[in-house]
Amino acid sequence: MSDLVVDGLGWFGAGVVVLAYALVSAGRVGARAIGYQAMNLGGSALLILNTAYHSAFPSFAVNVVWAAVAALTLARGFRGQPDHSA
Repeated sequence: MSDLVVDGLGWFGAGVVVLAYALVSAGRVGARAIGYQAMNLGGSALLILNTAYHSAFPSFAVNVVWAAVAALTLARGFRGQPDHSA
């Protein structure tokens, strides 16, 4: 994969994560909403690709944790766990 493609995917992933944060901060979506968590998971996955490619291991680690939290939250939601968000 070329640097341009990897960087483009990284920037897109960053935009998705920031948009998700803005939406939840503005009260447009709930923190446990499937869309919010899916945006976090997808954006983080793209950032994981980018940071691994560039050997930016601290950012890579943060995004692995961010993606894991989103994935676990989505899995919990699909098992019928109640949404306790305000």
